Amino acid sequence: MSEEKPDQTDVPDSLEKQLHEMLRKVTIVAPMQPPQDSAGSNHNASEQSQETLNKIRQFNLKPRDIRDYLDRFVIRQDEAKKVLSVAICDHYNHVRRCIEDPKFGEEEYAKHNIILLGPSGVGKTYLMRCIAKLIGVPFVKADATKFSETGYVGHDVEDLVRDLVKAANGDIELAQYGIIYMDEIDKIASASGTIGKDVSGRGVQINLLKLMEETDVNMFSQTDLLGQMQAIMDMQRGRDPQKKTINTRHILFIVSGAFDKLADQVMRRIHSSQIGFSGRQADARLESDYLRLAGTRDFIDYGFEPEFAGRLPIRIVCDPLSVEDLEQIMLHSEGSILSQYKHDFQGFGIDFNIAREAVRAVANLAHDEKTGARGLMTVLEHVFRDFKFELPSTVVKSFDVDEHTIRSPHDTLAELMKKMESEQRDLLKEEIKTFIEQFDKEQGVQLSFTRDALEAIVDLCIEEKRSVKNIFAVRFHDFEYGLKLIARNSGKTAFSITKRFVSDPSGELSKRIAESFKQEK
Repeated sequence: MSEEKPDQTDVPDSLEKQLHEMLRKVTIVAPMQPPQDSAGSNHNASEQSQETLNKIRQFNLKPRDIRDYLDRFVIRQDEAKKVLSVAICDHYNHVRRCIEDPKFGEEEYAKHNIILLGPSGVGKTYLMRCIAKLIGVPFVKADATKFSETGYVGHDVEDLVRDLVKAANGDIELAQYGIIYMDEIDKIASASGTIGKDVSGRGVQINLLKLMEETDVNMFSQTDLLGQMQAIMDMQRGRDPQKKTINTRHILFIVSGAFDKLADQVMRRIHSSQIGFSGRQADARLESDYLRLAGTRDFIDYGFEPEFAGRLPIRIVCDPLSVEDLEQIMLHSEGSILSQYKHDFQGFGIDFNIAREAVRAVANLAHDEKTGARGLMTVLEHVFRDFKFELPSTVVKSFDVDEHTIRSPHDTLAELMKKMESEQRDLLKEEIKTFIEQFDKEQGVQLSFTRDALEAIVDLCIEEKRSVKNIFAVRFHDFEYGLKLIARNSGKTAFSITKRFVSDPSGELSKRIAESFKQEK
């Protein structure tokens, strides 16, 4: 006897019931209404968005204004600052005119998308962050290597636009005037001779090209199940559906990369066309000089789609940083890494004075790292790591940093600790006194340490590089129970702690407990 097949018309009804049940559970677990205490923050975010939108509508910065602002934070890169300042003014002047007269936006306009070239750590990202901060527009930064053509392996490039909306606190109108910055763009150059789809290169370029030209991006990606469910529930509850797309027409796209091999490629092209060009002459040019000579054909040969290279008309080359540049960054740029370390120490009530020759030594070591300004943090972290760990627990409130400190930080710290040993011992004795007073207050037991016992505890703190609290917690962990037991047996609440007790706390405590039982009898 054959089994009866279920009526196919029942299947949609069953799926619909399952979907409604799933939506009901999600609604219970994660209600979509914002919590009441977030009303104030939402109101503030809305006010900030309106303030920024007004700045864009009334944009009146001049290229020199932007350049002068960048000079406060970024050392050197004069040509990059100049070109960037002009490109930014052109872009946001166009945006302002489009807002004033929507018909103006219907005209054909070549957007000033930018490509930044130069080695790591020269300030490419920092330049764009500073510009976004000056204008007030939302800013999103990502690495090109995390994206794929389909979005199933890695991320979809459209996620960048959605992240821009998040950076704008959900304000789509504000997000459409933001800046998207993609680093390591040279890593997605398609290898020559690739057969079939290159999900990490060509496909990403084509998808990014669509964004840079103009397209409408859905606010919910295909893999964003929660967002799609929220939209369905909003419709069921009769709420006005939120805007589902954002247009990329006025979003400024900046891409950057080190392009290590591009300079060699340009050099070979130029030299191959020059008869009798000597190797000595070839070495006279810097890598950045060859990058400045790169044309669209060079980018295509490097592995970029012709349309993609053509949509990046503003090409800016950042120069490598010299030792002098790194020195100037520490001394004169606002929010420099050196000032950050000063603030870190000030958080512990400690200050340091750094000599000019020490700054120069840091710059030299950082230059050897070959990572641009990032090398400064590498060097300073190595120099100050143990200082940060040790000094907050000492009496030291200020110290000097000279070239010897930079070259031999461990020796300098040891010398400083030895110099302050007497003051440090006095500080530890005060901490022991405070501990004794707190112990008496909490346990009702009075402790008095003999002079040699006190010195013995101080010695332990210095030798083992541990705090007074830690020494007592580890060596005298049975104090509370043991002394209370003695007090109950003998009625004694005041105890004298000798050096022998410090040397063998468990043995001495056991001995006194045994004696207290005898007294009880």
